Amino acid sequence: MNGGWCCVLGALGVLLAGCMVGPDYKVPPVAMPAAYKEAPPAGDTAAGLWRTARPEDGVARGKWWEMFGDSELDALEEQVTAANQDLKVAEARFRQARALIGFQQAAEYPTIAVAPSAASLRDSGHQPYFINAHPTPTGQFELPLDLSYEIDLWGQVRRSVAAARAEAQATSADLATAGLSLHAELAIDYVELRSADAQQKLLNDTVVAYTDALKLTEDRLAGGGASEADVAQARTQLETTRVLATDVAVARAQFEHAIAVLIGKPPAGISLQAVPLSLDPPAACR
Repeated sequence: MNGGWCCVLGALGVLLAGCMVGPDYKVPPVAMPAAYKEAPPAGDTAAGLWRTARPEDGVARGKWWEMFGDSELDALEEQVTAANQDLKVAEARFRQARALIGFQQAAEYPTIAVAPSAASLRDSGHQPYFINAHPTPTGQFELPLDLSYEIDLWGQVRRSVAAARAEAQATSADLATAGLSLHAELAIDYVELRSADAQQKLLNDTVVAYTDALKLTEDRLAGGGASEADVAQARTQLETTRVLATDVAVARAQFEHAIAVLIGKPPAGISLQAVPLSLDPPAACR
């Protein structure tokens, strides 16, 4: 009996499959010119032409940072994926969107509810008009079954499923974009930190040279070969370089703190040794 009703309801669903709420979404047409109205540069035939954008936010880029060949950068990038809170939030939203598809699809099928119950009954031995000193207990088991099915007459359920799938697709693109942005930001901060290390080394060497130059100028002043102005100029040059070295050290600390935040650690919990920049550009960029 129940199987027959399921077949009937299923047949009705197939017959009403063409009835949908509202039209299907279509991308609105946009008038696209063949080229810019401004004249392209001479000798460049491809300049000034329109090109159709092909966004691929959901495509995994892989471990693209390995092209730089820096083991410390590779280790930091791996920590971004495992510890960054923003990336975890984006991943949780993606899983939520995927689960919502199954929730909406469940409305396309019949709902069966079962509420079994079991009880043990025993009559009292002191009932009026009856004398039964040894009543026998009896068992009672109930298995009610409730079957319900709502026909998707106008396609509301199907539209909800399609919307959930589109939401999951958009959330997947958001997750990929968030991951790409965070990994790229860490790579930029790491390169800036190593650049600061190279600048710091150069400025430290310059401070040593200017200190020797100041000492030499003071000795020349004592011997009558230099003036007070020469000593003041040498001292000013040395102090200016020291200030620049301090500024670079502050900037390096800021980049190190940014890296710590990206990998989910407090700034005091990470300390990167000073190594001058030695990253070679990828072969594709040469």
